[in-house]
Amino acid sequence: MEIVVNAVMLRSVDYNENDKILTLLTAERGKITAGIKGVKKAAAKLKFAAQPFCFAEYVLASRGDKYTVINASESESFYDLRTDINKFYAASAACEAANALTFEGDECREIFYELVKALSEMCSDDECLALIRFLLFALKQSGYGISADKCISCGADLVGEDRLRFDMDAGAFTCADCGTGLGASRVTYNVLRKISGKPYEEDFITPDGQKRALRLIREYFAYKQNASFKSLSEYIRLL
Repeated sequence: MEIVVNAVMLRSVDYNENDKILTLLTAERGKITAGIKGVKKAAAKLKFAAQPFCFAEYVLASRGDKYTVINASESESFYDLRTDINKFYAASAACEAANALTFEGDECREIFYELVKALSEMCSDDECLALIRFLLFALKQSGYGISADKCISCGADLVGEDRLRFDMDAGAFTCADCGTGLGASRVTYNVLRKISGKPYEEDFITPDGQKRALRLIREYFAYKQNASFKSLSEYIRLL
């Protein structure tokens, strides 16, 4: 049986001499693992379909729960993401997160569309803000949302506070008096509020704040997933 899906290529692993195993995030069927034959050959017709960030219509042959890519029609290559090292690692971090936060057999249409949107924004705009926005969205969709609101313990307004804490279990900020979690900065808090569409202090929206926000998200992701976030760590190193 053949099926047709719109998908973003999240991850590829070498298999045999010229083949690969792809992880595809699809709009129609969630996450799918599929083999693709001969794509390591220089003149392979479907070589593009195994490239990072490829967004394409994939034709899959299915046999039981196994899939093989037999054809593909590219919708967008996001080529600019492969020519700029910062954009490359930002996009890689988005795909790594999408892979970690979705499961085969689960419907994840919202994360798929948000990922396509983020990759498009990264090509032409600030890849850092696009990455933070996508990570917050994907975490929320997966049940790990981050709240940049009032102190979750005492309800105090945290806008204007210099000393904050971040509760890893709750995924929320506390005031310094209530919290015992990870120390968090005022700039981190304001960047996350801006991305979340909440009122924020304009003077505390800085490149350093974006970098700090990504560090907090990395630590939170690792805590919830019990796994490292290699692409994001490399992107933060480059900033």
